[in-house]
Amino acid sequence: MGISELRHLGPTHRPAGTAMSALERVLLARGIVKRDDLERAGWVRSRSDATLDRILTAEGLASEADLLEANARAFQSRSLTARDLAQLTQFHVDTPVELLLRHAVLPVVDRDGKAAIVCSDRRSSEEIRPHLPVALNPARVLLAPRPMIQDRIAELHRPALSQAMVTRVPEEESCRTWGQRREFRLVAVAVLLVALALLTVLFPRLVFGILAGWAVVTLIVSALFKMAAFVTGLVVGPPEPPAPQPLRKLPLPRVSVLVPLFRETEIVHELVARLTRLTYPKSLLDVVLVLEEEDGATRDALAGIDLPPWIRPVVVPDGAPRTKPRAMNYALDFCDGDIIGIYDAEDAPAPDQIMQVVRKFGASPPEMACVQGYLDYYNPRQNWLARCFTIEYATWFRLMLPGMARMGLAIPLGGTTVFCRREALERVGAWDSHNVTEDADLGFRLARHGYRTEMLATVTGEEANCLPWPWIKQRSRWLKGYMTTYLVHMRRPRELLRQLGTWRFLGFQAHFVSALSQVMLAPLLWSFWLVLLGLPHPLDPVLPHWSMVVLGSLFLTIEVINLTIHATAVARARHKHLILWTPTMHLYGPLGAVAAYKALYELVLKPFFWDKTTHGLSKGGEQVRRALPQGSDGAFDFP
Repeated sequence: MGISELRHLGPTHRPAGTAMSALERVLLARGIVKRDDLERAGWVRSRSDATLDRILTAEGLASEADLLEANARAFQSRSLTARDLAQLTQFHVDTPVELLLRHAVLPVVDRDGKAAIVCSDRRSSEEIRPHLPVALNPARVLLAPRPMIQDRIAELHRPALSQAMVTRVPEEESCRTWGQRREFRLVAVAVLLVALALLTVLFPRLVFGILAGWAVVTLIVSALFKMAAFVTGLVVGPPEPPAPQPLRKLPLPRVSVLVPLFRETEIVHELVARLTRLTYPKSLLDVVLVLEEEDGATRDALAGIDLPPWIRPVVVPDGAPRTKPRAMNYALDFCDGDIIGIYDAEDAPAPDQIMQVVRKFGASPPEMACVQGYLDYYNPRQNWLARCFTIEYATWFRLMLPGMARMGLAIPLGGTTVFCRREALERVGAWDSHNVTEDADLGFRLARHGYRTEMLATVTGEEANCLPWPWIKQRSRWLKGYMTTYLVHMRRPRELLRQLGTWRFLGFQAHFVSALSQVMLAPLLWSFWLVLLGLPHPLDPVLPHWSMVVLGSLFLTIEVINLTIHATAVARARHKHLILWTPTMHLYGPLGAVAAYKALYELVLKPFFWDKTTHGLSKGGEQVRRALPQGSDGAFDFP
């Protein structure tokens, strides 16, 4: 949405009594912009949080170089090149470097020995002045491009920023201390395994019975939990989309979107093309492509793309752990938005998604700090694994999460199409850089600090991981993060209970304990198929036959319930063809068990290892996405 698309929303003439600024006079005098375009830019500015500079560059009405020169003339200052900036000495202040980065302001000692403030526009200098020493109030203003200033600040404060991005979350709410106790973990696990092996040899049926009993109990809890969320979602219905509000009455905020990239050379061109379809005013949109310093290939691929001015790369200093949350923690300070969103490299968001997010926040109280959109897959027909993965995602995002949210429970986030109020995100410490499922962890940390997350009826298309080993690697990372998240939040159970309240605390236990137990003990549950097939079972000598039949029937009943939930989730026009594949979800489960054992192994030996998901595996993915109708729900219908 740009100036040309805003013409029908109201008059564009300058309000009576409004004088033309010095910058506007210079722009007109030098012929950089036309008066008509300047009037329309001023109209947009009056109804949003965008500066004149941002509006003109985003709309392609003026170049960054022209605006810097015009600002320098208007304010009797001068613009700097990268070489000029590097030659100026930093003027040391006690202002947090995070604030300097956010506003892109650097205090320096000018070439005449006097203090000066380097910024990209006058508003940045005005916003930062209350946080600077009084002695800098009369300091002159020098001008440079925002990325150049931020790069210089990052260069000057690299050690401090490198340390800060791994310690943003308070230590008691982070898993980073686990790296200091590796030897203890190894000894404890070795002792546990030896003890379990001895008990199994001495009392095989007892061990099998205890584990099978726990598997059955958690199976029942899981089934009840799913049914409650399923029924609640059906009775209450999907989340209501925010009511459309006239743009002339809605003050539009700045929105920053983080897109972490690591070894994504195959899809960066598609990514940029998809991002350009977003219809939110580009003068208010700040898309940050988060790159790793070590990943020269992706940086080179992006260097060959002519990025629009509202999309920019930020390079994260190399270090450990090399994880997505660590990179986002670093890039967060480079953002200037009041709302922070996350997309993955392969995402295809609905074009009007960010406007829906803004409207949702605008209609909600401050404690509603996070919005989670629906995720779906754009390659469900590729093979059997892609079909099952799509059924699973449809069940989770279209039924389970909305149901859990409507039940008043805290919900784990999905890692992408997540939008947070910046103030709330920074207050809880952003992301735990060492947690490989940082999204689930953030969802519960927000809840612990009194914030709510709500679902939003907007969809982002993703690529279904459709090869067995990449699927197992991705799922093992998720499960390892789930294990980590549960252990971290259960360090102080009483405090967790106090912060969440009884209802959400019970929901937390039901969700995590049942989910992890089910994937770990799935082979024990499968053994009850022997009873239904009339074959002997290891517990036959211990339990009466009728109880074995009851357990086998229970297992079958829960399978039917799961089948019903899966079929309901995909019973819409786009995924209706998947109903016939829902019975095969029972065969999909063993992959999860393999991933769980891999996750448990890594939890002990490599807790911070990020097993990266491979993207770009779908056949004709971009052609599929282009063929989809582009409605307000992003081409996907809702239950």
